[in-house]
Amino acid sequence: MNIPANRTDRSYRLHGAEYDEAALRVLRSGYLILGPEVKAFESEFAAFHGDDFFCAGLASGLDALWIGMKLLGIGKGDEVIIHANAYIASVMGITLNDATPVFVEPGDDSQLDPDTLENAITPRTKAVVAVHLYGQICDMDKVTEICRKHGLLLIEDCAQAHNACWKGRKAGTFGDIGCFSFYPTKNLGAFGDGGAILSRDPDFIEKVKVFRNYGSGKRYYNEMIGANSRLDELQAALLRVGLKYLDETTEMRRRLADRYSSGIDNPLIIKPAETPGSRAVWHQYVIRCEKRDELIEYLKSRDIGSIIHYPIPPHLQEAYAYLGHKKGDLPFTEKLASTVLSIPFYLGMTDEEQDYVTEALNAFR
Repeated sequence: MNIPANRTDRSYRLHGAEYDEAALRVLRSGYLILGPEVKAFESEFAAFHGDDFFCAGLASGLDALWIGMKLLGIGKGDEVIIHANAYIASVMGITLNDATPVFVEPGDDSQLDPDTLENAITPRTKAVVAVHLYGQICDMDKVTEICRKHGLLLIEDCAQAHNACWKGRKAGTFGDIGCFSFYPTKNLGAFGDGGAILSRDPDFIEKVKVFRNYGSGKRYYNEMIGANSRLDELQAALLRVGLKYLDETTEMRRRLADRYSSGIDNPLIIKPAETPGSRAVWHQYVIRCEKRDELIEYLKSRDIGSIIHYPIPPHLQEAYAYLGHKKGDLPFTEKLASTVLSIPFYLGMTDEEQDYVTEALNAFR
């Protein structure tokens, strides 16, 4: 049996006829950029999060981060706190605006640790980025309380946490903005790139919509120096299908995670756990193992794929050498980078496939 780490064809097959019809609807319509499908998706995605939310579709999750931060006024001289095990795109949202990322150690759950967050605040701190990793969600009671106490902006990076909840409230609804990616492997994935910003402030969302279109609210009249970052009509139509079934596919992922958690029984492997008060949506099922490299090779010998999310933390990446960090500065983050491993996990995974992976993991010595 050959089991890849991830695959998107199974999720397409769940509702293939509807995806096909959505794509053909766009192709036949003559609207390809910023048409009725984008407007409909923005409205539906906002409503999915609550009646008082507004949404702007963008070209990618990274665009959502850097454009959102820019329009919030984050820039040169500002410090932005972020947990150091986040994906590098989350950090790029900060540095593309010439602000300085301040890395803090995550908690044992791999999420933003409120204690290290508060200890890192200085007079130059302007904002906090809470990255909800792996389909889990940060402790948003404590994070929002700290931001409110210190007058800090709060940006939620929800790229891996569509439909995740903290005490019944969805990721993306706590901060000044919620930033989403619709990369194909995400819980709500497009068939290409895509992203969005969510906010309660309709004026801010309108500003994003102007900025994404060369700074133009009216064709050929430019209010500001903007960017080209528009969610395509085709992707919006396909996302509308995925959004329609997001609650259903979330439960499918939760079932897969429960089967792994109940089936894996190897003292060499640390399993992920759902934080009390949260509802995880399991973008990935990320284990930890001190013998990770050996485990990867062993799984390969059994035709089982795996992925490291992520092997080099941002503070040690060549791109951020100018920040002056060195190995050992963030030991727990670096420990995670050397031990985490995402095992096969995708919509449409069969019980037989999952049992094969579980048996292999339990037999590893």
